[in-house]
Amino acid sequence: MLYVLVGILALAAGVALGFFIARRYMMTYLKKNPPINEQMLKMMMMQMGMKPSQKKINQMMSAMNKQQSK
Repeated sequence: MLYVLVGILALAAGVALGFFIARRYMMTYLKKNPPINEQMLKMMMMQMGMKPSQKKINQMMSAMNKQQSK
């Protein structure tokens, strides 16, 4: 009976620890490698028929970074 309880507690601790380690890894990975960069944003705007100015790209990037940091 004691072995089963220890096994269940070890499993629960392992799952919780694994979750937090994976979450931390993904957050640092996304900070280092953002999913959208300025070039990709510029190409998307051009495909939508907009003429992207550097000011508009900077505004959109800062808005996306602010949203991501929340």
